[in-house]
Amino acid sequence: MNKVILIGNLVKDPELATTNSGVSVCRFSLAVQRRFATADNGPQADFLNIVVWRGLAENCHKFLKKGSKCCVTGRIQISSYEASDGTKRYTTDIVADDVEFLNSKSSTDGVDMSSSKPTSAPKADTAELEPIDDDSLPF
Repeated sequence: MNKVILIGNLVKDPELATTNSGVSVCRFSLAVQRRFATADNGPQADFLNIVVWRGLAENCHKFLKKGSKCCVTGRIQISSYEASDGTKRYTTDIVADDVEFLNSKSSTDGVDMSSSKPTSAPKADTAELEPIDDDSLPF
């Protein structure tokens, strides 16, 4: 099974392109913190290349920017190509199946929502509910 789940922050703004056949592709780099920091250097991060296709690519380009936090679910893809000097080069990309935007809309607009109080759900009107006898429950 080839499945990857990553949460991190964009290193720079995503880049959107279109293939010759008109399919949208978006590329960005995600900084993912390592679980443990080294004693001398502090926290460490891995910088992973993400590739997103079609409508999701357009949404990533529209809603993500440098510093945005997102969760990427996808697979690892290793490709190779021949460089201009004749050497064989390898690339490792994460091909995203799903990208969840973890910043709220207002925080992406520069407003921090962490200090605002959560709104409570409306309370149900319990006067209309009928009591249920415990013996009538199926469990």
